[in-house]
Amino acid sequence: MATAAIFSSLRRRRSPSLEAFLAPVDLSGVALVQTLASISTEIVSCFSGVRFSFQRRNARSLIRKIEIFVVLFEFLSESGWGSRRTSVSSSSSSSSTALLCLKELYLLLYRSKILVDYCAQSSKLWLLLQNPSISGYFHDLNQEISTLLDIFPVNDLGLSDDIREQIELLQRQSRKSRLYIDNNDETLRETFYTLLDGFENGKIPNQVALRSFFLEKLRIRDSKSFRTEIEFLEEQIVNHDGDLEPTGSVINGFVAITRYCRFLLFGFEEDGLEWRIENPKKPRKGFVAQEIGDTFITVPKDFVCPISLDLMTDPVIISTGQTYDRSSIARWIEEGHCTCPKTGQMLMDSRIVPNRALKNLIVQWCTASGISYESEFTDSPNEAFASALPTKAAVEANKATVFILIQYLADGSEAAQTVAAREIRLLAKTGRENRAFIAEAGAIPHLRRLLRSQNAIAQENSVTAMLNLSIYEKNKSRIMEEDDCLECIVSVLVSGLTVEAQENAAATLFSLSAVHEYKKRIAIVDQCVEALASLLQNGTPRGKKDAVTALYNLSTHPDNCSRMIQGGGVSSLVGALKNEGVAEEAAGALALLVRQSLGAEAIGKEESAVVGLMGMMRCGTPRGKENAVAALLELCRSGGAAVAEKVLRAPAIAGLLQTLLFTGTKRARRKAASLARVFQRRENAAMRSGGYGFVENTNGNRDGGSFTTDVSVPMSISISVPVL
Repeated sequence: MATAAIFSSLRRRRSPSLEAFLAPVDLSGVALVQTLASISTEIVSCFSGVRFSFQRRNARSLIRKIEIFVVLFEFLSESGWGSRRTSVSSSSSSSSTALLCLKELYLLLYRSKILVDYCAQSSKLWLLLQNPSISGYFHDLNQEISTLLDIFPVNDLGLSDDIREQIELLQRQSRKSRLYIDNNDETLRETFYTLLDGFENGKIPNQVALRSFFLEKLRIRDSKSFRTEIEFLEEQIVNHDGDLEPTGSVINGFVAITRYCRFLLFGFEEDGLEWRIENPKKPRKGFVAQEIGDTFITVPKDFVCPISLDLMTDPVIISTGQTYDRSSIARWIEEGHCTCPKTGQMLMDSRIVPNRALKNLIVQWCTASGISYESEFTDSPNEAFASALPTKAAVEANKATVFILIQYLADGSEAAQTVAAREIRLLAKTGRENRAFIAEAGAIPHLRRLLRSQNAIAQENSVTAMLNLSIYEKNKSRIMEEDDCLECIVSVLVSGLTVEAQENAAATLFSLSAVHEYKKRIAIVDQCVEALASLLQNGTPRGKKDAVTALYNLSTHPDNCSRMIQGGGVSSLVGALKNEGVAEEAAGALALLVRQSLGAEAIGKEESAVVGLMGMMRCGTPRGKENAVAALLELCRSGGAAVAEKVLRAPAIAGLLQTLLFTGTKRARRKAASLARVFQRRENAAMRSGGYGFVENTNGNRDGGSFTTDVSVPMSISISVPVL
């Protein structure tokens, strides 16, 4: 008999109930028969009037067979079969056989219900692509029915003549049943693949052919229906386990073709109003943290992505053993990083492995906390199938779609421009090829114009599209060279109409500042540093992360030090040392700024700077401790006597340095050893001069200095660890 495994691919839409896989252990007799009658009646009543797009003959045939079972179960229930089966003329063995067959029918009916419901609910294009496989599932069920009826003790149940005749007729029909694949459906499936081949070979089918296939033959007759089909296919890519045909890359091609046809045939006729006005009470997809924040629930630390600081929706493991959300780590790697964001270790390779155990725990926690957990929370399923390698057909179809979208960006209504920006935003998330030809086609000037839009959704879509485009290295120069584009991005950061727009503007600046020569240009834009500092102080966890990474990048340019001080960047970075989610990056930025005397002086004037850095040395990540001790070392070297005295007065500094000398990273041990030597030299100088105190270093020796003011600080740190 067919097992539940044959329906593994049917879980894509919804998980089947447990009853589909477990025999009814506690049911027997009258209760079992009544349950069977209820299930079979439900199937017939729910699906007998359904107009199936595909698998019409197979579905109708299965439902007719179940109708006969309804008659059988109703007769057995009315005759009280279960309560008197020991007193009937049948033998005990035949009664046991009948009970076993009825329990098997219970499983068969549930699987039948799942399959028929799947055919009724799934998208037309997906059913078309899966036509041979789903036909095979129907055939397997027919074979099961035939096997059950062969051993079913019809003559021992006291059936009436007409019911016995129906069962025997069903038995004969089931024996003769063969695998049936509808020729018309197969022709349509081959046509769909022909369209794919056309795009693959650079020959875009004409509009008449596309209209005939989608509108007349498949009856997908409006933009909303096209969008439903696209979303369903994208869901299959998200859930693709590699054991299903067609492959994720091929499905990606079909998605691209369907999207192109949607805009070619219908434009944006039904989408504009949907994106102009949103229900403020309905949580928007893509902002998991926002929904959780509204419920005042603290997310367990292990469930939060170290990069995005959001609840992970698709946790994956990288080569260092650390877990991140798939979209976040994919973006990190795409940006050219070759180290683990959390540990700083070099990545042995770029492979990522799903952390299914953690995902199950997150799902359970979300269920217990009343929080919805779906792949849809990530802005769009597009984000999750970036790993599906694009075929040439997908690339060509997406190119054709982009040209249509740009036309609407240039000349369309406000609603059309909003949706076009959204579609470009989503396309730019799915690969380098898309990012390249979107920019080459001229999207950036139109997106730049929308950054000034008073439509909040249009502005958010355009700045996020700009962010996605900027990930591709060549697009960074296109954005920076576009007149007034940088200023527009900063304007969104300063006064964006939504929090998400401001956060994505900060992320865009971080992406652009990866190019060294752009760092100074970005920092000198009016209100840029001030807005990043404000976001770091007052933003959401995600916004703070975007702001601190942007400030870190800007800090790596030596000419930006004064701008960071004037714009409040230094103060916000010092304050961020108290925030576990961004403290590591804040310490790193301070360690860079403190290398300059101007920066060291400014940081030294911050009351909480030394305390914050020492707190990072005590409780931070390995990289955070490394950055903190490096910053303290530079403060002692360049921050002046008062700052050095403040560091020296800290009662815990000796123990922290001792710990770092033995447990820190290589760089942390090296910096700790240098700082320990500075302290020991100063202590020795103070002892020779008859007291503790600090004298300005005037001989140019960065590790030198002497003490003049009384400071009772015992300092005995072993630095026998070799300098690295």
